[in-house]
Amino acid sequence: MTEGIDPIDALLAEIDEEELPPPAERKRLRLAAKLTRGRVAERVGVREETIWAWETGRSDPRPPQRGDYARLLRGLAARFPAPQPPVATVVPEAFAAAPVAEQPAPAAQPVMLDQNPDGSLLMAAPAPCVQCGQPSVYRAQGHPMHLGGFCRPVAAVPAVQQQPAPVAPAAATAPEPAASVAPVAAPRQAAPGATLAAEPRRPGSSRPAASSRARKAPVKKTAAAEGPADWEQAASARFPAGPLAVLDVAPTGRALVAYLADGTQAPTAPTGRTLADVVEWALEVKLGSPRLHRHGKDGDALVVLTDAALAELGLPPMGRDEKKDFVQRLGQLPKTHKAVKQVEKAGWLLTQRGLGPWARVYRTPEDGKRQCVQLCIPGWGALATGGWAIPDGLAAPELARLLGTYAKRVLTPRGSTAVSGLELVTALRPPTRAVRTEAGWTSGAVEGSRPKDAFDPAPPEVLDVHPLAQGRESGGELVTEAWDWHRELADTEKRSAWAVGLDVNMAFLAAAGRLTLPLGPPVHVVNPVFDPKIPGSWLADLSGLDTNPLLPSPFTADGERPTGPAWYSTVKLAYAVELGARVQPVEAYLRYEHGPYLDPWHKHLRAAYLDTMAALGVPLTLADTDPLAFLNAMAALKQGDPAELAVLTAIKQTAKGTIGKMRERPRGHGYKPGERWAALERSTWDPLMRALVIDTATVNLHRKLRKMAGDTGLHCFAVLSDCAVFASPGPGALDILTKADGTLTTSLRLGVSPGMVKFEGSRPMTEIAELIADDTNPARHIKTGGIVSADE
Repeated sequence: MTEGIDPIDALLAEIDEEELPPPAERKRLRLAAKLTRGRVAERVGVREETIWAWETGRSDPRPPQRGDYARLLRGLAARFPAPQPPVATVVPEAFAAAPVAEQPAPAAQPVMLDQNPDGSLLMAAPAPCVQCGQPSVYRAQGHPMHLGGFCRPVAAVPAVQQQPAPVAPAAATAPEPAASVAPVAAPRQAAPGATLAAEPRRPGSSRPAASSRARKAPVKKTAAAEGPADWEQAASARFPAGPLAVLDVAPTGRALVAYLADGTQAPTAPTGRTLADVVEWALEVKLGSPRLHRHGKDGDALVVLTDAALAELGLPPMGRDEKKDFVQRLGQLPKTHKAVKQVEKAGWLLTQRGLGPWARVYRTPEDGKRQCVQLCIPGWGALATGGWAIPDGLAAPELARLLGTYAKRVLTPRGSTAVSGLELVTALRPPTRAVRTEAGWTSGAVEGSRPKDAFDPAPPEVLDVHPLAQGRESGGELVTEAWDWHRELADTEKRSAWAVGLDVNMAFLAAAGRLTLPLGPPVHVVNPVFDPKIPGSWLADLSGLDTNPLLPSPFTADGERPTGPAWYSTVKLAYAVELGARVQPVEAYLRYEHGPYLDPWHKHLRAAYLDTMAALGVPLTLADTDPLAFLNAMAALKQGDPAELAVLTAIKQTAKGTIGKMRERPRGHGYKPGERWAALERSTWDPLMRALVIDTATVNLHRKLRKMAGDTGLHCFAVLSDCAVFASPGPGALDILTKADGTLTTSLRLGVSPGMVKFEGSRPMTEIAELIADDTNPARHIKTGGIVSADE
């Protein structure tokens, strides 16, 4: 991209916003010209991942790069015009009598949209429908077309006055997956005497030429056009009862009663008294959740059994007697238990986890579509651990509302919050999709996702018990942990009256946004040239790099200066270059397949977190408009709605637990180092992903601490994970965030958004000095009434 953008060109770039073709066409043009995303990115002046986002519709180009990108696409469109689809001649009965160019209308013919092997409709990137011109994700014989009823004929008016047909409301037309596909609607009708030939195009333009008499006004997006895609509407319509239900016993004690995700009572409840009856009811009322990605899978129904419902269904309470009780140590009821036999007798199956706190009951009927219902049994400890903080004595309707809120904002619970977080990752980034080939349907990869089959990371990245780590030399591992550091107080700090702690909100979540992560296996390289764009592990020596001794070193977990060669992630090595180091790696394990894998997960959880904080009285912009009001609102947070507070805790633990699951250790007794364990077979088990996220959070905080020292002259003297402690004249956050001119520093920006900071706590400096004298990290005790930040 040419430097020094002309202001007129920048203005024209903004006007060109309607010139860009749909995302799928952008990719087609690039591939037709045999250009790589990297080459296009270099010319346009953006990152390779940005081109990928533009071609998948996840983001839209903005000025000034938009103008360069639009010019490129116009040139490619002139050289590689799109193949013109055949003019559709199918006319529904409703319009069979309408003449087109004084020719008799063809007879109505039912047209089937392209389908996947399982019968669901094939969907692709939105493209103009050959019938009406409005975007459609569906295809008929490979061409973009709408579901029956979505296309509307245009009135017979002069061509220069025709407006695009409005899109019909999807709720009235979106079919069930198993329903027959309606006929495709009629093509546009031309004005009397007009032909159906395409309008002439200007050379190098992707739009039809304007009329010499009048120019079309810009088309305003309708509410339907701005709404969810067809596949989202169709998926939502499949589950009218919502994602879950809490089953309890009615006050009369004579029947079961169900409460839905909003806390209201369901019109019906299971009439039988077995688990099979519960499962059948859940499927009958259509509990479940729509997929989060068009190539993903819908979420299974969740039924939560209260203690009263548990007894009513003949299931035992938790205890120690293996013959009469559910024993938590065993994790499931014995396969000989009558409840398990009842499930199997009714034709249902249990997963290998058996009938335990989080059980899955399923079967595969004749049509091949799996039916599954998940059970959550709090009486067996399902919600007692695993990141859940359910208030004691919560009634069934309130429990339903709490879990329903989490399901709406995050995902229907699948187990612990960590398990749910990992499921959210794959729900937003499904590994495969159905692909049609000449030989039939097959499974294909989804761009931007990790493959379905797991691959091993590099030897330096794995745990010491991993098979690849056996025989590894001491010091040959990539060490990535959050900071646990403190230093001796300076004389000026000792004279301060207070120590104040500031904590970064959702630091790991903030670090994951747009972070380049591995999508494929490692490649071993000797004497590589460092490339900050390639994620990987690098063996390099950073012991010669000087950093501020008043701050922790960003290259070690204990904050001490490196003493020799060590393995570092790309993030750490890139930061070393930023600080002035000349890095010369001697060895590396690199991932040439990479992308912003966790970005959808970051955006989804960030929105859930901000929505929950707003519900608790802390909106996004409060700190910017009134910092003191923000601090007061945060101080009163624990007096908020207990259910919303429980959801907030669950969201925080979901973010933290997801990252931890990427390096999950072996479980159970009898494990021997060197053996493989179940977690290694997950495609999301990758210690490098965890390292890159944690290292990014560390580097982000170190960069802010450096800027904080420059803005205010203050250096932190203790850090625990993402909580930094400073010497302060007063006990409040504003005492250290206020600069000499009276304004607030933006180095550590006060606010609720992930990545910003909040007040963690304060203690008298005399107490802090005693902790340091005992070689105890004071950041661990800065929070009044606790030992560590609840966030981390």
